[in-house]
This record gives sequence, C-alpha cells and structure tokens, in this order.
Amino acid sequence: MKRIGIISDTHGTFDGKLREFLRDVDEIWHAGDIGSLGLADEIAAFKPLRAVSGNIDGGLTRRVYPDFAEFRCEEVGVLMTHIGGYPRRYDPRALERIRTVRPQLFIAGHSHILKVMFDPAHNLLAVNPGAAGEFGFHRVRTAIRLVIDGADMRDMEVGEWPRRP
Repeated sequence: MKRIGIISDTHGTFDGKLREFLRDVDEIWHAGDIGSLGLADEIAAFKPLRAVSGNIDGGLTRRVYPDFAEFRCEEVGVLMTHIGGYPRRYDPRALERIRTVRPQLFIAGHSHILKVMFDPAHNLLAVNPGAAGEFGFHRVRTAIRLVIDGADMRDMEVGEWPRRP
C-alpha cells in the first residue's frame, strides 16, 4: 500500500500548506510546471519525487525530468505528463501514449483546473490535480492524495487553499 500525493503547476511554490497536506504521503508525483530544478530538489528532499517537466520549466529541469513518465505503483500502471488533456479531449501525443502504454491511471497538469474523470473508452482514471502554486489564472490552489493498494485506487482526497490576493 502506498499513499501518493499528486500536484502540478507549482510554478516555484512549495509552502507550508502543501507540506502539511502531503506530510503523510509516501511519494509525491508532480505533473509539470515545477518552476525550477531547485524547487524539485526541495520537494524530493521532503518526500520521494516522481516528476515530469512542463512548458514553463527550463532546460536544466527538462534534462532531469522527461515529458512523459511511465511506471507502476503497486499493480497500477501510471502514465504522467504535463500537457495531456482529459477523456475525449486528450492531447494527440498523450493519446498515442495512452493507446500504447494502456495505463490504469493517467495524470496530467497544465490546465490549472482540478478534474478527476473515469475514461471508459481507455479504462483509466484521468486525474488533473489542478494548480498547487500561487501563479496562474486559478483562484484556488489544489492538490490530491490517494491510496494505491495492489490494483485498487481509493481514499482520494482534495486539498484546497485560496490563492494569495
């Protein structure tokens, strides 16, 4: 059993609110727009980190974190990217990977809009954790926690905090 924290679009922010929400997770998965390699290192020092780069991430971050990450957690196949879309509106590159990898969990960021949807066409759970950072058009910062136990994904929780004015 693993407790997972899912974040995206931190844009350089990893503050006390996020740390408190993610305190009890075993791993943090970051769906891009980290903000800097230094921030990625800070998150990785807090909890083990799996991440992909996003469109605002610079060259060093892109060298360390790929555009796509494919991995297994327990018995769940995971595909993570930054610009991925969502069911019936996937980015073409993401859709190609979904068809090839056939994950049970697809994670994408970029939109700054929290969205969790089951995709019956590809038999997967699509998760966008919204934006955890202070920068962007979103009004509310969000992050997700869930438990992966064998092939089961359960106990999903959403953290939500107002953005600074």
